[in-house]
Amino acid sequence: MFKKTSLILLFSTVFFSVQAQQTIPFRLTKHNNIIVKTLVNKKDSLDLMFQIAMEDAAISPEKQRKADHIVFDKDEISENNTVQIGKLTLNNVRFTDNQMAGHEADGKIGTVLFGGKAFKIDYDHNQFIVYDQAPDVKDYQPIVTLYDHEGFYIVADNVIDGDKQQEAYFVLQSGYSGGLLYSNDFAAEKELDKKLKITGEKTLKNSSGKSIITKQGILPFLKVGNSVLKDVSAGFFIGDLKKQTVNYFGADLLRRFNWVFDADRKTAYIKPSKYFSEPYYIIK
Repeated sequence: MFKKTSLILLFSTVFFSVQAQQTIPFRLTKHNNIIVKTLVNKKDSLDLMFQIAMEDAAISPEKQRKADHIVFDKDEISENNTVQIGKLTLNNVRFTDNQMAGHEADGKIGTVLFGGKAFKIDYDHNQFIVYDQAPDVKDYQPIVTLYDHEGFYIVADNVIDGDKQQEAYFVLQSGYSGGLLYSNDFAAEKELDKKLKITGEKTLKNSSGKSIITKQGILPFLKVGNSVLKDVSAGFFIGDLKKQTVNYFGADLLRRFNWVFDADRKTAYIKPSKYFSEPYYIIK
């Protein structure tokens, strides 16, 4: 009797652990953007780009598919929408209209996908995993995260000049296809225009004739936790218009790790993915 009861309990425990997580498949584009196939309000089939730096959802003015069943008010806000992804149904999702999204996307969706729970971005298997219990993070390295204004910030060490490390905060930005994008203040203070090897440059002007110059360079080393990335693609702006206020850790770098975020958003756990040593994405 004891053995039989033990087996039942063991089976129940295993069954519960299997049921205690939800898997959400995604597609990774050649531009490093994560695309999730959704059905919104049971009518509109939309490809939404996952944006880790936002909580809710949005529709792009450049959408390729119709979003006729999302009703926006005068402030371009739509409340109380349902979003279905396979067997998962999200209720009370807020959409904003006319926000740009990545390539191949009709809009974007943020961390509402995970309902405030711990979650994993698994680039090795093209899936999110949402956990009801504390996830297994064996073989992962913990790094401190700061969650502020819908963004996850991490600290990384930048080797810009020789072997001197410059610590900086980066917001994780899955909507930016490239590697690093530095803030105007960091770029000016560290004289990136002089100290990085520049590989590309483009000048843009607004309607007032003010110019902004985007430059692409190569950062010799970037250290994230105990992992070191070499010859990292890094962009920054110079010119009259200086609107980049934070450093971005873009999608090309995000894909180089598998990520697990705890439910309180204070810790991330990272492990190199199959993309860790892939060539860097070139911003054109």
